[in-house]
Amino acid sequence: MKTGFKRAATSLTLLALTAGLIVGCTEDDDSGKVTVWMYPVIMDPKANAAYWKSIESDFEEAEDGVDVTIEQLPWENRDQKLATAFAGSKGPDVVLLGPDQIPQYHANGALAPVDRALKESKDAFRPAALEAMSQDGKVYAGPIYHTVTSTLYNKKLLAKAGISKPPTTWDEIRAAAPKLKSAGLTTLDYSASNEASLNMSFYPLLWQAGGKVFADDGKKVAFNGPEGVEALTFLTELFASGAVPKSGLTNANLFTDQAMGNQRVAMGFTNTPADALLAERAWGKDNVIVGAAMTGAKQVSFGMPGGLGINAKSKNVSGAEKFIAFMTAPKQIESMGKAGGFFSPRTDVTVPNSSPYAKQYEEALAHTVPGEPHPAARQLMALLSPEIQAALTGKKSPEEALDQAAKQGNDLLARQR
Repeated sequence: MKTGFKRAATSLTLLALTAGLIVGCTEDDDSGKVTVWMYPVIMDPKANAAYWKSIESDFEEAEDGVDVTIEQLPWENRDQKLATAFAGSKGPDVVLLGPDQIPQYHANGALAPVDRALKESKDAFRPAALEAMSQDGKVYAGPIYHTVTSTLYNKKLLAKAGISKPPTTWDEIRAAAPKLKSAGLTTLDYSASNEASLNMSFYPLLWQAGGKVFADDGKKVAFNGPEGVEALTFLTELFASGAVPKSGLTNANLFTDQAMGNQRVAMGFTNTPADALLAERAWGKDNVIVGAAMTGAKQVSFGMPGGLGINAKSKNVSGAEKFIAFMTAPKQIESMGKAGGFFSPRTDVTVPNSSPYAKQYEEALAHTVPGEPHPAARQLMALLSPEIQAALTGKKSPEEALDQAAKQGNDLLARQR
């Protein structure tokens, strides 16, 4: 049994990880060692460290002879570090993955299926959660939590503009914008930084318009269709009129010290339960309203499972499967949900939640889209984000920006076939 919680937190260690020099699973099958790469899924660093330390102890007590090391890595550059480790046949035995990462690593042969780890519990998971983690009929990450986003309003700012009913549709948002501008306020928060995930910015608008990122066969992009143009036009018109804060150009899906946290914008549309609690502290409980998922042609919000996958080059697959089976059991699903403010990916587990906003987020869960998994999903975001910025700043029309991104995106997809 280990006495300390291992953390890969020093700059030297991170440099080594980037260079792919750390081997997370070099022991033989009979070593009993399992290395896990985890990220700060619990916002409070101290609470995050304490939680995973207790998981190490609890797992080792339950599985005598398996020695687990949970290394904490930052979100920053996680794909580059993981891809480098996988490419060098290095890295962890187990790693936290999102649905958009799985197609790429599956296509590269970097992941092993986790179906055996879920053999006793597979039927208990939400079908959408398992589907998001699957490729070719096999599950490649065992879900341990489910995220959800929805709209968040500052009641005080709406009242200042004389708006008593929070706007929930695109048309209502357009109608509210002039009133909020007259009160010296902006309307809709947005994160346009190149570091911001499009799953938390442009893609929900695209889905609300009825559009898709990829064509059904995955061989071409689809975001430059009429629905995409409509979504980006909606956004650029709000930005040009001052209804979207200019700080959005540099915001990377952050709440604190940004327009929402500083009470300069009346609403956001991809806000998490953690954001609602931050808002309560910053604005006062009476000013926080969590609403239904925003509606364009469709009512859609973003939310996805997070799960644990197995490195195909792991030398302790059995130990890795035991850890995933442990973390996907009801007790850990509940503890993970409580610690991180998440919802349950299992239908037979309800995470107790005393938050006054739990009911609204639970309802929003029914409208969540977990992104559009594709091997090129992350690379495509890097191509599309600058073009959205160009449209917001008036350098290109929405059509021009999306068509240019589509040309680059289709070239990318053609090279990968």
